Amino acid sequence: MAVIGHAVAPHMRARLAVEAIAAAHRTRLVVGNAITHTDRGGQYHAKAYRNALSRLDIRQSTGRTGSCLDGAAAESFFATIKTEFGVECWPDRATARRDIKNWITLDNERRLHSSLGYQTPVETRTAWQQRMSAAT
Repeated sequence: MAVIGHAVAPHMRARLAVEAIAAAHRTRLVVGNAITHTDRGGQYHAKAYRNALSRLDIRQSTGRTGSCLDGAAAESFFATIKTEFGVECWPDRATARRDIKNWITLDNERRLHSSLGYQTPVETRTAWQQRMSAAT
């Protein structure tokens, strides 16, 4: 799993989720009829978020209450980032945003993932895109 859009803020309101989904869409890696998987947080059921998904032709999949297995890839990602950063206290929000962005870039481009056959998410996506291009 690669992170293709993220947003960082000191709150968990719908606006933050909309910013993250818009950032993912701007990469042009999100194509029509894509699926986003979320938990049951209120920000993901807000009208603003659902409207953004509709505008971008993204379908929403929501996990069952209390089941971390429904979003196992995302749960694993957040467990890893929490383990690596621990209880990090940044001097300011700009530094926190920079460090998180750098960590996501490292995770996407350099870290080998056992779930991806010991490839990086970028390598896996590139190979998939090449297979899709060859098939058309």
